[in-house]
Amino acid sequence: MEVKDKPEIYVYGDKQLDRVEGEAIESLKAHCQQPIPDPDRWLAQEIQRNVLVTTVDGALNWARKFSLWPVNFGLACCAFEMIATAASRFDISRFGMEIFRPSPRQADLMIVAGTLTWKMAPQLRRIYDQMAEPKWVLAMGACAISGGTFAHSYSVVPGVNLIVPVDVYVPGCPPRPEALLYGIRLLHNKISKRSIVTEG
Repeated sequence: MEVKDKPEIYVYGDKQLDRVEGEAIESLKAHCQQPIPDPDRWLAQEIQRNVLVTTVDGALNWARKFSLWPVNFGLACCAFEMIATAASRFDISRFGMEIFRPSPRQADLMIVAGTLTWKMAPQLRRIYDQMAEPKWVLAMGACAISGGTFAHSYSVVPGVNLIVPVDVYVPGCPPRPEALLYGIRLLHNKISKRSIVTEG
């Protein structure tokens, strides 16, 4: 129960009412000489914490790197590791790469996994040319990077970069799925640094 310091005053006449109201107003004026701090100051802080300011490059690159659509170009044993990366254990869909596209016109990432022969090179180049811009190439495994143990063979291309430009190299024989995921993360970093001003 609240205890009051002064007994409550009951006012019955006009003069008494004017005097009591005047005293209340003067008391209020005496206590209200300083402005009350803005109760909406939290709103400005909330806006600063939650408003995102970015560039067109930042927004575009963010969308591009988390929606890569790979085309499957598995040529040899590295392709098994690439397929394992797409399975549920390693879950490549975490990076927005749900399924390997059946058509190069739907893809923007080519993962070349395995030994590229000179007989297969024109098809690799044709598929690369059919991909939409911007497009990226990831060379997976020693054979795709440099020809591997078959580099000095008459029928093997000693590196995919002789046929198409390569953005990321994932070494190994064959590289494990974790290595491919790391290569994809490196590609994400490369994509995030692109600028639409300098794109050709």
